Amino acid sequence: MDDDQWWKEAVVYQVYPRSFNDTNGDGIGDIPGIIEKVDYLEDLGVDVVWLNPVYESPMADNGYDIADYQSIHPEFGTMEDWERLLEELHDRDMRLIMDLVVNHTSDEHEWFVKSRKGHEKYDDYYYWAEGEPDDDPPNNWESLFGGSAWSYDDERGEYYLHLFDKKQPDINWRNEDVRDEVFEMMNWWLEKGIDGFRMDVINLISKTESLPDGDPEGGLTGAEHFIDGPELPNYLDEMCERVLDDRDVMTVGEMIGVDANTARNYVSEDSGGLSMLIHFEHMEVDAGDGGKWDIKEFDLLELKRILTDWQESLADDGWNCLYFNNHDQPRAVSRFGDDEEYRVESAKMLATVLFTLQGTPFIYQGQEIGMTNTTFEDPSEIQDVEAENYVEMALESDEYDSYEELRPVIEYRSRDNSRTPMQWSDEENAGFTEGDPWIGVTENYEDVNVEAARDDEMSVWHYYRSLIDLRSERDVFVHGAYELLLPDHEEVFAYRRTLGDEELIVVCNFFDGEPSVELPELIRVDTPELLIGNYSVREAADSKINLRPYEARVYEL
Repeated sequence: MDDDQWWKEAVVYQVYPRSFNDTNGDGIGDIPGIIEKVDYLEDLGVDVVWLNPVYESPMADNGYDIADYQSIHPEFGTMEDWERLLEELHDRDMRLIMDLVVNHTSDEHEWFVKSRKGHEKYDDYYYWAEGEPDDDPPNNWESLFGGSAWSYDDERGEYYLHLFDKKQPDINWRNEDVRDEVFEMMNWWLEKGIDGFRMDVINLISKTESLPDGDPEGGLTGAEHFIDGPELPNYLDEMCERVLDDRDVMTVGEMIGVDANTARNYVSEDSGGLSMLIHFEHMEVDAGDGGKWDIKEFDLLELKRILTDWQESLADDGWNCLYFNNHDQPRAVSRFGDDEEYRVESAKMLATVLFTLQGTPFIYQGQEIGMTNTTFEDPSEIQDVEAENYVEMALESDEYDSYEELRPVIEYRSRDNSRTPMQWSDEENAGFTEGDPWIGVTENYEDVNVEAARDDEMSVWHYYRSLIDLRSERDVFVHGAYELLLPDHEEVFAYRRTLGDEELIVVCNFFDGEPSVELPELIRVDTPELLIGNYSVREAADSKINLRPYEARVYEL
């Protein structure tokens, strides 16, 4: 790949519009609210904004159930507002990528409305199967949101497939007309001037032809028939040929169940055509055998193994997407750090890792000030449809006797943790809205907010700003080779980055202990320079260094 591709040197900031900034007092963030904060994003130093869905939607899954791909949902504003946002970003040499959700639509999309009526053109735009309401579903596939992946439609008198919520029917990519419609829509947005797409669960768009039963002992039942399906490479090749080729765009494919070796099929120079992948391997280090809701303490050795595998596998042919947080994950500092005594230190440590590995760093709104998980005293406070489904199924089973018993799991894992309002100030509702926010504000907003962080030179915000500056100044951060150090250390993640004469040593303590580590690499030069760290250093660099809780250091040799 050409190392001059702009998205390699970029820093991406993800905006979840519903929770970013509300300007009309309805408690829901909007596009004018994003426009109001464009200068803030410029001050932070980011290059690209990834905008979560703002399309017309009934909001069963907060916009990932799209009813019209080419209109703006009224809660967010108008197409004129969106066009102004694009203009404001481009005027500041910032770029915009949109969320592309084409594995499924809303059941209120015109395609599905006509398909359920048996309209000739739309008859097989979705996956339909014969059956009666009381029959077993057409196969044993499970939804990623829990329960069967099939629901019965009374109007059509058949079952339809939905790998997510029942209001998110999967579209049938085997149908050439479907692909024509998708590619036409993509071209329409690119012609409006956007700079690329983040492609939601793009490796689910191909299903095994006969939709056979899945292995019930293989984890998510049916996954072998809808993850990386047989026609996926052909569909992506056609997408590149008809939409992406010869365009200077950033394409980020979200792919479930993909490993580093498989990733090369999609991001290598000779195949795939995607810039990078959002994968989930490192997001599963705190999940037990029971999956997402089976929580265990994360194993740093496993995290290092996974990150190293991706660094090494894509080193010469591909590119990494670097993230610890997004709208589908709980807050990183509550998950991999300490959101109480060492909130600031651990937030900075995680940022150090994010910006010193090979790849493009993604910042999720609020991550730059160290926002934390929230609380859900009552299940009525939960907005995340996935968490709602889990609570309902868990309480119907014998696993939990009450919500209070289940509550720690929800407060650790729910996607709502990352969707609470952006904390701008210590004013009411964290300065997010003058109305009643659509979801509760995290209680610590009076202390954890943008205004306070920008006033404090030692804050998480200023540390992010320094890391962004360093990455833009030093090519070794972006293009340097990676080498894992201390592979068997259970508390410390250390590695070397090298590019020509440039060399960095990164040392990060992931826990609240005070380990001492031997790094002979540090004494090959007389005075290694500490480029950045989250503590004031109390000792000269030597082969042995003593780390404080969640300490991070980046040395230049």
